[in-house]
Amino acid sequence: MKYRRLGRTGLYVSEICLGAMTFAEESAGMWGAIGAVAQPGVDAMIEQALAAGVNFIDTADVYSAGQSEKLVGQALKNLGVKRSDVVIATKVYGEMGKGPNDRGASRGHIMDGVKASLDRMGLDHIDLFQIHANDPITPVEETLRALDDLVSQGLVRYIGCSNWQAWKMMKAHGISDRMGYARFESVQAYYSIAGRDLERDVAPMLEDQQMGLMVWSPLAGGLLSGKFGPDETPEGARRASFDFPPVNRDRAWPCVAAMRRIAEARGVSVARIALAYVLSRPFVTTVIIGAKTNEQLDDNLAAAEIELTADELKALDEVSALPPEYPGWMLGRQSHSRVPGPFKPQKT
Repeated sequence: MKYRRLGRTGLYVSEICLGAMTFAEESAGMWGAIGAVAQPGVDAMIEQALAAGVNFIDTADVYSAGQSEKLVGQALKNLGVKRSDVVIATKVYGEMGKGPNDRGASRGHIMDGVKASLDRMGLDHIDLFQIHANDPITPVEETLRALDDLVSQGLVRYIGCSNWQAWKMMKAHGISDRMGYARFESVQAYYSIAGRDLERDVAPMLEDQQMGLMVWSPLAGGLLSGKFGPDETPEGARRASFDFPPVNRDRAWPCVAAMRRIAEARGVSVARIALAYVLSRPFVTTVIIGAKTNEQLDDNLAAAEIELTADELKALDEVSALPPEYPGWMLGRQSHSRVPGPFKPQKT
């Protein structure tokens, strides 16, 4: 297992993060389709992940209405995990009650949410506290001030966001710099070989601002696991009842075919190649893997051992390349001569 620096901080996290969205004693609706791993299974998975070198666990208050956080906290107690040996990330924003203020990124909901999350997990602090979604109502200044107060109080050590636009993260950085507030050090976002849209605006911003990227759904909800095909959906698969995240299948199947060729040559699963591809991106800090079984978790953890060759990466880059969009195609056309290094006159 390799460890990567989270944003500009001095904190190092494992390049594979254990996602806790499948953890629940009982779930219904959307959460039931995602998974329901009860306490014995949660203990076993966390123990397995820690043994593989994982030191990073991500959950959220909204996952099965708080059950995920409770199970994670109890597992740490059951396993006798030293608090400083694990980095715990959770999120706030989702609907946690029927009232109009039981959701969002307002100061009120953030303050209520952090206390509830700490109580559920039985912890005295959260390592990475993230705003789970874009709140179009609450001013960014209000959200950042609340988060800064939590950092000052020692309840939260670092802050991040999830599913935000590049422009809004830059606005947040400007406010934090001007006001001396704690700064977003990471963003949690969807990214996969079949969904590289993040590379248009968000990834360049992350590299410029030295923010960490936590990738959710690197297998596109299982679609890139190698078990799916144009006319093939495994029985009991999550996507049969919860078709998310959206994926352009006409673009996805050539990616799966290309990964299958590499996987067969190496004698590994397609899922490992899909995860290894995401891990190869220079702007990626960690990939979040969620599992329903220990066997699935073991296979995903093994992706950390794969280093794709230059030829393999070239083949995967080509088959998954984004179609050009403005202003990208114009930027490339006009700035080709402005590259780092010594100036070289163009031939006429």
